[in-house]
Amino acid sequence: MPMQLRTRNILAAAVITAGVAFGAQANTVDKALEDGAKRVTKAQQSQQKIDSVDGKIRAAEREYRGLVKEIEGLNVYISQLDKQLNSQERELADIEASIKQVTLVERQITPLMLKMINAIDQFVDADVPFLEDERKQRVNGLNDLMGRSDVSVAEKYRKVMEAYQAEVNYGRTIESYRGTLEANGEAREVDFLRVGRVALMYQSLDGKELGVWNNTVREWQPLDAAYKSRVMAGIRIAREQAAPDLIKVPVAAPQESN
Repeated sequence: MPMQLRTRNILAAAVITAGVAFGAQANTVDKALEDGAKRVTKAQQSQQKIDSVDGKIRAAEREYRGLVKEIEGLNVYISQLDKQLNSQERELADIEASIKQVTLVERQITPLMLKMINAIDQFVDADVPFLEDERKQRVNGLNDLMGRSDVSVAEKYRKVMEAYQAEVNYGRTIESYRGTLEANGEAREVDFLRVGRVALMYQSLDGKELGVWNNTVREWQPLDAAYKSRVMAGIRIAREQAAPDLIKVPVAAPQESN
């Protein structure tokens, strides 16, 4: 075989061999690239799953922390409620104890109020006889009130104390009113002047007659005409027709008590 032809055959064989080898290598590279792409895709999918799980874990963690804070707040609130309940239970026990004493208190206070009303009645009879009808009606009203079952004991007690307060106020006020004077078997209208419980005087409507109550002998007595201007001034002051001023009134001499 000529040398040139042999050389050409050898080159052709080398080229064929190289082509075959390159083709095999190309197939291997393609396979490797494809496998690599698959691995990248799987890695991306795995990362997405990891990110999703991580997001869920973080959300769950935030929710857990929120629940922990809420539980702490509820525990504080429950603790405060327990304190309030304990306080209310003590108050309830005190109320129940008070309720048990109500009947006993009512049994004790009712006779006391009756004695107080009777004391007012006796005091009005023994006192200077001013506004007798009004004061007697007040006492009678209290006696009627005590017999009513639709009025609470507290309300009855309040009314009794109001009556006492009214009697106390009479002792430190000045008052003038028109009323009926019964003396010497006859009744007539006069103007009364009361100065506390110190003096009770009257003046006839024509201003000609003056009198003063003597509580020692329990009767009306004539009053000297020198007191006329003072009585008139006192009536005007009591009716707020004149400014308050000092006036002289007849006062019974003090007596020794036995």
